[in-house]
Amino acid sequence: MCILCGEIMINIHWTDQKLHDSEYGGGKSFTGGFRRDRLRRVNYVNHILSFYGLNLKDWNGSKYILSDKKGVQKLVDNFGDMWPEAQNMCGGRIDPLDSNLLAHMNSNGGENLGGRE
Repeated sequence: MCILCGEIMINIHWTDQKLHDSEYGGGKSFTGGFRRDRLRRVNYVNHILSFYGLNLKDWNGSKYILSDKKGVQKLVDNFGDMWPEAQNMCGGRIDPLDSNLLAHMNSNGGENLGGRE
């Protein structure tokens, strides 16, 4: 298999899966619901990463591009690979219970993370 075909094929990491198979039904296409949910997760994660000067973008629904403000970019396969790379890029530990991070999240529009206006 050529590398292009390998990149186009989607290997679904457990963080991208629905909780129940029934959540894929209901008339929604797999790809439409999958992409929408994936972008919603990127939005949530970016709220955390912005505190550390990092940003995450979806790349073709199969990988992510993690970048910092200096222009350094890393291609990561999934959220499991993204968190250690984010710690390397920011030069420290990402602690979800850090009081400064929690204050940042509360003051920066955390109520709109669900994508509902």
